[in-house]
Amino acid sequence: MSSIKEDIAIDPIAMVQTYGEQASACAAKLASADTEAKNAALLAIADAIDASAADLLAANAQDLKAAKHGGISDALFDRLELNDARVASMSKGLRDIAAQADPIGSLSASERQPSGLEIARMRVPLGVIGVIYESRPNVTADAAGLCLKSGNAVILRGGSEAALSNRAIAKCITQGLQSAGLPQHAVQLIATTDREAVSALLKMEEHVDVIIPRGGRGLIERISQDAKVPVIKHLDGICHVYVDAGADKEKAMAVAFNSKTYRYGICGSMETLLVAETEAASLLPELCEKFLAHGVELRGCVKTQALVQGANKATEEDWSTEYLGPILSIKIVADVSEAIDHIAQYGSGHTDAIVTSNIERSRLFVRQVDSSSVMVNAATCFADGAQYGLGAEIGISTNKMHVRGPVGTLGLTTEKYVVTGEGTIRL
Repeated sequence: MSSIKEDIAIDPIAMVQTYGEQASACAAKLASADTEAKNAALLAIADAIDASAADLLAANAQDLKAAKHGGISDALFDRLELNDARVASMSKGLRDIAAQADPIGSLSASERQPSGLEIARMRVPLGVIGVIYESRPNVTADAAGLCLKSGNAVILRGGSEAALSNRAIAKCITQGLQSAGLPQHAVQLIATTDREAVSALLKMEEHVDVIIPRGGRGLIERISQDAKVPVIKHLDGICHVYVDAGADKEKAMAVAFNSKTYRYGICGSMETLLVAETEAASLLPELCEKFLAHGVELRGCVKTQALVQGANKATEEDWSTEYLGPILSIKIVADVSEAIDHIAQYGSGHTDAIVTSNIERSRLFVRQVDSSSVMVNAATCFADGAQYGLGAEIGISTNKMHVRGPVGTLGLTTEKYVVTGEGTIRL
């Protein structure tokens, strides 16, 4: 029987307990699986996704139709939707992961201690990973691929709005596992929509080593509160672009516009634009005209409203809101120090950018902005595992432990010490 199961009428708690036991049983086998087998599985999954593209899009069309009737938000609808390019991106991501070096078993340079011991660190898997996510059916493929390459077993639980899409992708994963001869339960999809299954997964300390949630604030807050196992998470993507004094106008306009309009529903989308007061009069009217023509609602400070026709008044709440839609808040600030202070007060530690021609101020911004990604003269929407060369990402972490930023294969591993002696004893 496939390790990726259909929705079955059994006790969800008992079901998840079984999944956990099966994942634990095969985790040790995955940890020692050779690179060739893992890569073969990844490539086979990618081939299956390409061959099944029409089926994936058909399943996704049914999910989209149901989501429309259910009144899903525009941001979630965007994340739910698959198209030819997104399907191709899934398979490309898997092939990119296969092409990466295998982190498992790699040793750091050894250091000889006065005792005569040689001390090194070996990269090892985390074990069993639970991934809970909303919309984004591509996470099914991305998470499976990253966990396989890093030697981890994974239990997936997608949202009900993407149920058919996730199952269709899961069938491709099953084919790849079988063709490579990897454990049947390396990847398991919890297909039931019963919320008790999520609760059981969060409390399964004996079988699950870490939970990674991807979704809205409500989902992540609930998981953070209820989980008894460690959680790698981020709550919000309140991302800023600061246009510095003396910044190149063309670069500033390009970076700001792309940061907001590339895709509204991604967590790396700019939500607040900060502009040095020396640049505001020459930049904002033209830039905001582009935003308004693109259908973006503007909410600005008093100084912004004086410069931009059509800008509504920004409230205190706007500065700390992740819109995930065509809304942008704008504030004119005195200088880079005020921009840094604003980000420290209202930011979420996700991604923030500076557009500048001044090296000293760029270094100040990079040092003092405490976010998982800090951009210099680049759009915030680049905060993405594939764009960082990770092949794909299982999520973006704003944690400071154990991993930060886009989480790829390396972020799904830890280290153990390897200590070598020659009959060495401690005196």
